[in-house]
Amino acid sequence: MTMNVRGYATQSAKDDLAPFRFERRDQRPDDVVIQILYCGVCHSDLHMARNDWGNTIYPVVPGHEIIGRVTGVGTEVTKFKSGDLVGVGCMVDSCQHCEPCKHGLEQYCDEFPTLTYNANDRHDHRPTYGGYSEKIVVSDKFVLKVPNGLDPAGVAPLLCAGITTWSPLQHWKVGQGSRVAVVGLGGLGHMALKLAHALGADVTLFTRSPGKEQDARRLGADRVVLSVDAEHMASVKGHFDLIIDTVPYAHDINPYLPTMNIDGTLVLVGYLGPLDPFLNSVPMIMGRKSVAGSLIGGIAEPGVTSAGARKCLASQSGLRRAPTPSSSGPMTPPTLFNL
Repeated sequence: MTMNVRGYATQSAKDDLAPFRFERRDQRPDDVVIQILYCGVCHSDLHMARNDWGNTIYPVVPGHEIIGRVTGVGTEVTKFKSGDLVGVGCMVDSCQHCEPCKHGLEQYCDEFPTLTYNANDRHDHRPTYGGYSEKIVVSDKFVLKVPNGLDPAGVAPLLCAGITTWSPLQHWKVGQGSRVAVVGLGGLGHMALKLAHALGADVTLFTRSPGKEQDARRLGADRVVLSVDAEHMASVKGHFDLIIDTVPYAHDINPYLPTMNIDGTLVLVGYLGPLDPFLNSVPMIMGRKSVAGSLIGGIAEPGVTSAGARKCLASQSGLRRAPTPSSSGPMTPPTLFNL
């Protein structure tokens, strides 16, 4: 028996979000039923609603930064019970048998993970719908328990923006004394600054906008460098161990390569697509530097339960509540649906 649920959907790339009724599946033995309280508005939601990546399945109900209360569990579920505060991020299933899945890296599943929305369920092939809705039904393997004492509204952005920036910080072993730069101060950039600072790194923001300095320093930046100012850029030549590039559109990453030290890495977490202009390999070869990419994070990776995330949430601020994602204006702090 299915559940009738209300949500917000867009019917085409040109339509705004509007009320939408749809059906969720009845719970399976390993399922958790969640009443959604909050859902973050991710830049991916805007990309998907507008079909920027050319793969949107309409109607689409976005939302993959979900916080809610458990209202029911299947007969095989032992980790959760009714009343638990839980979260759901960007994935709701994966093949569970390939090498990435075996190592807790479901986001790199060889058969591609089942996304929280704009996908088809692996078992009944019904479309998946996201967190801009009242309820969601998810396999217990992809549900995260939210630790006591954390603000539920503050936790929501950790489930995409948080884990997307936390994963490379962990992979490249950022800690006390690491020198980290963040390109861009949108939702991902906010999280990257706060988490890198919480890990004890020396943190720099690269920005094109002088007006971002006050916010950047409040979020944990030790310095702000204007990427359009040649003198500013020259002052950090050879400085960084890791640069996290959060910009979600095509842009020139070549100016940042000289700011990395030997063995430094620039990791792209915001942009999907060809680089424009082309990447200049000279500074990479001459300094054994790398350009890499990173996709969200696996279920086993430390996220909302980590000490770093707790420190991040201790100063979580700037959340905005909004009825719909917007593509106009400057990049903004994490935005939240209160459902």
